[in-house]
Amino acid sequence: MKKWILFLPLLAIFNGCTPTAKTGTAANPATFEGTGPIEIVATTGMIGDIAKNLGGERVKVKTLMGAGVDPHLYKPTPADVRALQDADLVFYNGLHLEGKMSDVLERVGEKKTVVAVAGNIPEAQLLLADAATKTHDPHVWFDVSKWMIATETAKRALIKFDSKGTKTYTDNATKYMAELRDLDNKTRREIATIPKAGRVLVTAHDAFRYFGRAYRIEVEGLQGISTATEVSVRDVSRIVDLLVKRRIKAVFVESSVPKRTVEAVVQGCRARGHEVKIGGQLFSDAMGPEGTPEGTYIGMVSANVKTIVGALK
Repeated sequence: MKKWILFLPLLAIFNGCTPTAKTGTAANPATFEGTGPIEIVATTGMIGDIAKNLGGERVKVKTLMGAGVDPHLYKPTPADVRALQDADLVFYNGLHLEGKMSDVLERVGEKKTVVAVAGNIPEAQLLLADAATKTHDPHVWFDVSKWMIATETAKRALIKFDSKGTKTYTDNATKYMAELRDLDNKTRREIATIPKAGRVLVTAHDAFRYFGRAYRIEVEGLQGISTATEVSVRDVSRIVDLLVKRRIKAVFVESSVPKRTVEAVVQGCRARGHEVKIGGQLFSDAMGPEGTPEGTYIGMVSANVKTIVGALK
């Protein structure tokens, strides 16, 4: 085991999807035979929040990536590998979000149930990240209706793994889905209050395209889909030109991305006689600290909407 951990390949490229990511179920699915709570490991806070809402007291959830952690750049530690090995059930996003964990998840999936919660979202509903490689944008949680599909995938996996808890998972899912539906409708109403001409969301990286499509707001990111890409002078100049021409008054930093590039945009606009403020911090690839309203998925989305509307309206 020690030798395997020491020599575990932590690839710095986005590997192809495993069979797990395509189907949303493990190659060799197990069923729960224990008596205590089901030990679930989730890669991100958003996914962990699904597991907590659905599982209640029947589950114990450990999240690998906490507040402010960028999943695009995250490399699993030996402690993460041990947690994955010891888990009864593993939930991850898929669509290459956890690019540097692909090899680890594939190995773990050979022996236990590993579920890509985004794996059952119809391909026609996904946005392309790269037309050449036909990879998809993984930030599906910013369209609440897509996150409802992810929640349904997690519910089915829990029921299949622990059939004795079917009523708990079904009842909890019904309640949580209703809350998500309300969130979806409220978000649409709130974004619509921003004057159309100023309905432009400029962020550190291109994480909000699903949000833009779902809630009808134009989205521009300095970096691409992944924060592994570098921001160039041309990228900064492009955003400055947009802000000056459209007279947009605010840009946004992200909790999991360094803010220096956004600050460069603010300075570039000022040099051209257009004052742009940093409208606030958005939660993109990670939720807020545990125990805070923003430390839940619904709280995170609600906080983002409040920040966006407050700055652009």
